[in-house]
Amino acid sequence: MRILFCGDTFPAASQHLKQRLGPPRDEIVVCPSDGIRMALDGVDVVIPLMSRLDSTVMDTGRFRLIQQWGAGLEGVDLAAAEQRGIKVANVPATGGNADSVAELVILLTIALLRDLPEAQANIRAGRLGAPIGRMLASRTVCLYGLGSIAKAVARRLRAFDVRLVGITRDPHAPKVAEFGLDACYSTEDRDSCLAQTDVLILCARLSRETKGMIDANALRALRPGAYLVNAARGALVDYDALYSALESGHLAGAGLDVYWKEPISPGDPLLTLPNVIATPHVGGVTDRSYGEIAEAVAANIERFRRGEVPFNCVV
Repeated sequence: MRILFCGDTFPAASQHLKQRLGPPRDEIVVCPSDGIRMALDGVDVVIPLMSRLDSTVMDTGRFRLIQQWGAGLEGVDLAAAEQRGIKVANVPATGGNADSVAELVILLTIALLRDLPEAQANIRAGRLGAPIGRMLASRTVCLYGLGSIAKAVARRLRAFDVRLVGITRDPHAPKVAEFGLDACYSTEDRDSCLAQTDVLILCARLSRETKGMIDANALRALRPGAYLVNAARGALVDYDALYSALESGHLAGAGLDVYWKEPISPGDPLLTLPNVIATPHVGGVTDRSYGEIAEAVAANIERFRRGEVPFNCVV
């Protein structure tokens, strides 16, 4: 069987899959995002890595399974896949993946509050005792979107003695109790929640409804001096609105692991701002997370080989 990783980002993914598939009876190929159509000859399974799989790509190849390395499928034209009888499956963001992203969220949050970039600059300059940081304890932290990753973040935040609030479509859902929230708001009442928020952590899925949901109005609704942490999807946030809020100082800082176009250009103006801490989409890139994802992807490839329906099929 020929398996194609569409995109040469996340370099450890193909090696983890090779280890899980066992003896080399399958051929695993990695191609850059701009070379997918030329690499599809003889391919049975495609694994998109931040690459767009549209009807043109599907018509170029003869693959019958699109298996995501992780949960997000916004780059796959699901309607086109269904029309062509192509199975599409993902790996839910639970277990090690959710825990890994949650740990990075905590890292970014504390790094912002303690002004890690200036602290690093001071140590290189031989200055001690600066900058003065802000404690996380007693701050109001808002989880926007209440799914598996938000639950993992909430478990960790409880140890920091924060006031924890959430925004979700259905604030009365029974699952809300599992998060240990001090308050929960509907998306229609989000501004009331944002007005009391010190740290906004985005945990929502990207969809037509959520694209650009953190716009200029949402950012203005935040407390002056609040922080934004996004390890979900870049397109949840309006780029221009974020840049303006950071440049003006209304937002004290932003911790970003995801971007509008990935990889983000090293020369992007956002990265020049002193109150931005950026990481290269590594929220779920840990030994445990990748081990579990590789197991799930390998299991689905074996099911596909046997003519069985893969687990976690969305199409």
